[in-house]
Parts: sequence; structure tokens; C-alpha cells
Amino acid sequence: MPSLQVLMAFFGLCVVLALSPGPDNLFVLVQSAQRGWRVGLAVVVGLCIGILGHTIAVALGLAALVAASPAAFTALKLLGAAYLFYLAWGALRAPVQVSNTVQTGRHPPLAGPEALKMVGRGVVMNATNPKVLIFFLALLPQFADARLGPVGGQIVVLGGVFMLATFLVFAAIALFSGWFGSLLQGSARAQRWLNRATGLVLIGLAVRLVSLQRGP
Repeated sequence: MPSLQVLMAFFGLCVVLALSPGPDNLFVLVQSAQRGWRVGLAVVVGLCIGILGHTIAVALGLAALVAASPAAFTALKLLGAAYLFYLAWGALRAPVQVSNTVQTGRHPPLAGPEALKMVGRGVVMNATNPKVLIFFLALLPQFADARLGPVGGQIVVLGGVFMLATFLVFAAIALFSGWFGSLLQGSARAQRWLNRATGLVLIGLAVRLVSLQRGP
């Protein structure tokens, strides 16, 4: 178990990293603005599940295999890029439906199947980014100390701290972006531009993912 001092320092680093502009928090922002804060929070949960997957992969040594295999790296990033292009296509073709959210002050409820769907989007978004996996492979072991016990267990603890920091920061982004997006839902023109902006952002993320290289 890492010391409290190490965990506090690591938590502070994680908060800074979560606040830094990147594909995951940008994905949360556009999804929340387009579809509401509840959708954004569901995506955040999915992203955190993806972080858990990366953490376990590092602890088990699977991340090293992906980092060493050009074929695995390429396959993972192409799968993620294809999914982002699919989401972008859906956003660009999304119908405009003027909402009364502004008048009521309420967002529509998120049904169970739809919530699971958005959680799944977050999982796929995070899990198919090989750069995150390699980043975890480089970051987490630096805060582990073999003198304090099994390194694998310490990495899992550190991954949990990373998940906590990510959830807190991304949840705040989802709430703010969802509130701002609700102001636009009463205007068909604003909603149309929001859908277009969402589609372009997702296309940009897909292109960025395709262009990733295995090096730092």
C-alpha cells in the first residue's frame, strides 16, 4: 500500500491531468452539451470503467504486450477511431428537437437501457485508446515501491485514485456543460450548430487517434 503522502501527491497530479484538455474530457463536454448532464455522467462512469481496465492491464503486464506489438497497437486505435467516426455520423444526422428544458429547469430522465448505452460509449472511448494504456504503463509504476508490498496491488490502488480524481473532475465538466447545453436546447438553430460542432469534434478525435504513434 503506497504511503498517504504518495497517494496525496498522486491524487493532485491526477486532478491536473484530468483538467488538461484531452480526448476524454472533451468527449464528456460535447456529449453533455448535446444530450444533458445525465448522459455526461453516464459517459464519465464508462470512462472510469475503462480506466479500471487499463489499471488491471498494467498490473497483469498486458499493457507491455500492447506497447511492444505494432499490430495490437494499430488494431486498437483503428477500432476506436471507427467508433468515433460512427458517433460523429450520428451527431451530424441528429434531428433537431426544441426542448422545454429551459422553461422547466429539468433535464429529461435517462432510462436504464439508454444509461447503459452511454456508459458503454465511455468504456469503448477509453478502452480503445492505446495511448492511455501506454501512459498508464509509464506512470503508475513510478509511484509504486516494492519495499511496501506487491507492486501489482499498489498499481491497483493507484488506479483507483486516478479513477476518483477523474470522476470528480469529469463529473463537474458534465454538470457545467449539461447546464450550458440546456440553454441552447430551446433554439433550433443553436441546437443544429451544437450537433454540427459535436460531430466535428468527434471527427477530430478520430483523426487524432488514427495518427497516434507508439512513441512518446
